[in-house]
Parts: sequence; C-alpha cells; structure tokens
Amino acid sequence: MHPNRIFRREETTRHLEFVRETAFGILSVNADPSPVLSHIPFLISDDGTRLEAHLVRNNPIAKMLTQGPCPAVIAVQGPFGYISPDWYGMLDQVPTWNYVAVHLRGTLRALPDDALFGVLERISDQMEARLAPKPVWKMEKMTPSVRDQMMRMIVPVEMDVAEIDGTWKLGQNKPEDARIGAADGLEEAGQGAETTRLAALMRSL
Repeated sequence: MHPNRIFRREETTRHLEFVRETAFGILSVNADPSPVLSHIPFLISDDGTRLEAHLVRNNPIAKMLTQGPCPAVIAVQGPFGYISPDWYGMLDQVPTWNYVAVHLRGTLRALPDDALFGVLERISDQMEARLAPKPVWKMEKMTPSVRDQMMRMIVPVEMDVAEIDGTWKLGQNKPEDARIGAADGLEEAGQGAETTRLAALMRSL
C-alpha cells in the first residue's frame, strides 16, 4: 500500500464494494524459496470476513494447504493509468501512476471436497446475475459425468479475512484544477475503458 495517508482515507465499506464488484484478484502465499501467486475469482461475504474460492488441485498453493492453513494476501487491482506532468498545468511536476488497489489479509485453508459444488455455484451465480436478463447458467446444465470429472481437478478454499487495506491514488495531493486537468488528459489519451474509469474516479473526489 502507498505510504501517503492521503491516498488511504476511504472507508472499509468502499473497499468492500470495490472488492465485491471486481471479484478477481492475485492470491499470494509465502513459500520457499519465494512467494507463490495465483490469479483467482472469489466470493466475499457481506461483512467482508470470509472469502470463498477454488484452485486447480495441482496448484502449488493447493498442495501447501494439504499441510494446514497458512497466512495469505489477495491483491485486488482496480483501474490504473500513467499520468503525464503536462496534464496538470503546473510547473515542476513529475510523471506518476494513479490507481486503485485493495489488499485482503487473513488465513487461507482448504475446504472438504464436498463443499466444492456449493462454492462453484455461489461464485457462478454471483457473476451470472450481472448478465441479466440472460437466464442464469446452472451447473445442472452440464452432463453429470463431465461435470464430476472437471470438479475432481479443483479444490475449494476459504479465507478468514482479518484485515482490509486499500489505496485510492487519484490525485488527492494536487489542487482541484490540476487533478481535473489530469483526468481530462487521461481520458483524451484514449487508452481504453480502464483509464476512462480512472478519470471518472479522479473527477468524483
């Protein structure tokens, strides 16, 4: 997380809204000789204290969990973009990157195999609901033998979330005119939907 507290004043409720909307992050667990990372979809509880996910069975993290629970971090990345000093309309500025990121820290553990169906269904239900009015896809649509074969290749996991910390680096340390100028420049540069989202967040402060 960025050390400047001006970028870290958002309430936990906003962090959770962002995490729930994104529902995808980088899971990191300490290992020897270096940390192990995995990109995962997940479902987080309403109060933000519990997270459900799944891993491929031969994932190194899944193998580590056969020895018991372990500390873990999930980094959830939001929109980000390069900010040119020219956009501020001020002298003596330097290039930077604005971004949103939230870290979830806690204890990761394996769940029993019979919990897998429920975990998969809850995660897919969450994402399918966003596609309305398309009818919700359900696992029952799959041929049972094919579904069971695929499920044998993955394992359910959960994380007890003990800490939620976030950085919303959106130019709060600049005068309003400079921040809006940077948002305009970012959007006019036309780098894609992510930078458009970032510019909107910069203007919303």
